[in-house]
Amino acid sequence: MHDAIVIGSGPNGLVAANMLADAGWNVVVLEEQPTPGGAVKTAEATEPGFRHDLFSAFYPLAAASPAIRALELEQHGLRWRHGPLVLAHPRSDGTCVVLSRDLEETAASLEAFAPGDGDQWRRLFGLWQRAGGELLDGMTRPLPPVRAGLSLTRRLGPRGLLRFTRLALLPVRRFAEEQFRGEGAARLLAGNALHADLAPESSLGGFFGWFLCSLGQDVGYPFPEGGAGSLTEALVRRLERRCGTVRCGDAVDGILVRRGRAVGVRTASGIEIEATRAVLADTTAPSLYLDLLPPEVVPGHVISALRAFQWDSGTFKVDWALDGPIPWSAAEARRAPVVHVAEGIDELTEWSGELARGLVPAKPFLVFGQYSMGDPSRCPAGKEVAWAYTHVPQKIRGDAGGEGIAGVWDAREREALVARIEARLEELAPGFRALVRGRHVQAPPDLESANRNLVNGALNGGTAQLHQQLVYRPIAGLGRPETPVRNLYLASASAHPGGGVHGGPGAIAARAALRHARFVG
Repeated sequence: MHDAIVIGSGPNGLVAANMLADAGWNVVVLEEQPTPGGAVKTAEATEPGFRHDLFSAFYPLAAASPAIRALELEQHGLRWRHGPLVLAHPRSDGTCVVLSRDLEETAASLEAFAPGDGDQWRRLFGLWQRAGGELLDGMTRPLPPVRAGLSLTRRLGPRGLLRFTRLALLPVRRFAEEQFRGEGAARLLAGNALHADLAPESSLGGFFGWFLCSLGQDVGYPFPEGGAGSLTEALVRRLERRCGTVRCGDAVDGILVRRGRAVGVRTASGIEIEATRAVLADTTAPSLYLDLLPPEVVPGHVISALRAFQWDSGTFKVDWALDGPIPWSAAEARRAPVVHVAEGIDELTEWSGELARGLVPAKPFLVFGQYSMGDPSRCPAGKEVAWAYTHVPQKIRGDAGGEGIAGVWDAREREALVARIEARLEELAPGFRALVRGRHVQAPPDLESANRNLVNGALNGGTAQLHQQLVYRPIAGLGRPETPVRNLYLASASAHPGGGVHGGPGAIAARAALRHARFVG
């Protein structure tokens, strides 16, 4: 008999399982895929010797998260690696703005676009130094974040907190216009805001752009030595050393409920596994409420509200095995593991508008990763392993590129979008195509097949727009992991605080389970 069952072995599930095991609970994690990790996995997807991160790849949130840092994964084999720079954003006119862990290097890059912008970044990073710790702590605590809110008020003062709140709510375009004079800062901020599914005109975009840039300035965009899977391996190793168990190839197709209380799960093979204290679901909210729970225990208002649940955009990803490092025209891009590909904030607005209209964008915005400069274990000497992803609509209504991509994702459509992506890279790195020795392509259905939480390629467990954040995540309520079924907790990116490998939803769910057990015990 187990104290707790965790459904899903993504980072949220594994963080939750570790926290429960630390409290002395007997925990089993059930994973339907043959290997653990959710969207944190590595494989030789193109040819032997080239190790590709199949989903997520760079982990500033994991490196900074209080929940993950408390697990001390470095004692269980995790080794973080960095490149010389954090991020570069070149464009075809030869300019390139960069983010560095060296504050002076970042400031100098911004200053090159407009006098005074370097000093302004120093001021904004100073705000992070005062407030960042409380913001990160709030990501791993249930709503309302009373402790983090009080501490933030003490640090910033009431007026300072009001100014910060206004700044955070701004769209990233307005944020950049108010805070900077040059185009480089707008490019840097907007590219980072789009990691969180926020267009240049979306409220909260200013916060996410500033947050991710500040996080990169502080801890970088690190990546695990040997591949993203090394982070999963460390989490599993730590759990097993505390007598927790991870069982792969064990899909859960139902949650057992008796007298309004979750008492276990039923697997696809028909086996029932019981839990005396809690069931934690690292699954999407729609899957939990509409697929795993008996219909009679789900309140009507929950089912009704889930009809309005909004997914974030789909994702199309390409991994490359290359015969050498990417020949970026901008020298700075050759030093950055992460590169953003877009001409600037106006093009990002056009790209976001096409997505909003259901069109496959004509000029895809790319988040691009390259590793050899920071982790030579990823590929043979002198070679390179790289990837890029872009977003596509959840429901495709047309193709702004005029090639008839309709979301069938057959060979023709995949080849057309790969060619569109590689054409963008060739503009900034002439000779890129000649280096390609192998490709691994994942269209939205492939991502969902490999991880059912990535619904049609959605990476964040639901949109990060303001209407589905905080007390509105996953539906209007308290924004907490508790569910209408006692002892059942939502522990996925569909819950507060949302997507990203920070373990926040898992940590919050584990704390809720422990708190309830103490109360009833």
